[in-house]
Amino acid sequence: MSNSYNMINVSEKATTERKALASGKIFIPAAIIQRIVNKDMPKGDVLALAEVAGIMAAKNTPQILPLCHPLLLESVKVRCIPANDYIEIEAQVKCQGKTGVEMEALCAVNAALLCIYDLTKIVEPEMTISEVRLLRKEGGKSGVWEPKETRRVESCGVKVSLQDIPAAVLTLSDRCFAGTAEDSSGPLIVNWLKERGVQMREHCVLSDDKESMKKKILDWKDQGVSLVILTGGTGLSPRDNTPEALLEIADREVPGFGELLRASGANHTPMSYLSRSVTVLVGTTLVVSLPGSAKAVAQGLQSLEGLIPHALHISHGKNHGGAHVHDRLPGSH
Repeated sequence: MSNSYNMINVSEKATTERKALASGKIFIPAAIIQRIVNKDMPKGDVLALAEVAGIMAAKNTPQILPLCHPLLLESVKVRCIPANDYIEIEAQVKCQGKTGVEMEALCAVNAALLCIYDLTKIVEPEMTISEVRLLRKEGGKSGVWEPKETRRVESCGVKVSLQDIPAAVLTLSDRCFAGTAEDSSGPLIVNWLKERGVQMREHCVLSDDKESMKKKILDWKDQGVSLVILTGGTGLSPRDNTPEALLEIADREVPGFGELLRASGANHTPMSYLSRSVTVLVGTTLVVSLPGSAKAVAQGLQSLEGLIPHALHISHGKNHGGAHVHDRLPGSH
């Protein structure tokens, strides 16, 4: 009996705006990543060419996947995000069409990752591509779809964002403060916040001294900062003081944040359960503590992305059906 293959008939579907966001990672030794970032590779600028490869793959998806509908894409954005031991690819695709663009986004991610592999294997053959997945798609009858573990809090009838929120970032590390180690997780958080439109007030590096971090957070609260994200000091070493410092100045604890961080982190490593990350409210300032590693920070931000704006929204006395979180928050415009 012969097999039969059919392209799905979409003629009766309505044309709507379609969007998709996908991501994936390629794990590479840190020394090689530094060479890639410094554009010190035999084949040239690896990240720039990977982004071009991703865009080309999105545009040519129907030539790669035989039953994919050809679509007139309106926008393809591919970003390479270097971390300590991996490079993450994010691809966003948009169009007006009768079918979704998730395959275009996934093709873009895979092509960008393979391009990095191809341009890097000359100096480092041991690399691993993993965690390729669809993060979000929009359009059509199904509306918005996200994976269950990263689904944003929208069930209460309100869509909130971090646009124009006054925010600050604090890196806590004796070695970074002394200049003997590089702060990789702090800048990652800063970039993540800026991409979401916050008013970035300050990024500060302090030692693991409890009194110093308490004073800095209280100063930011008095200056009208609504969101503070900390990285470092959440482990079990004698100098890991972040949870104790936060609980000493907290008006309220938000235990679910730490629970989610540990549970979602355990999908990657069981060592996540050794983290003592806590989140508190100091007045109405939301203070979120993340581990010190850039990889854990990236994973944590992804898990908390929907909760952070919603927590700010509610903590400032807004009801579940209100407007964007930045409307009338202290320090916002």
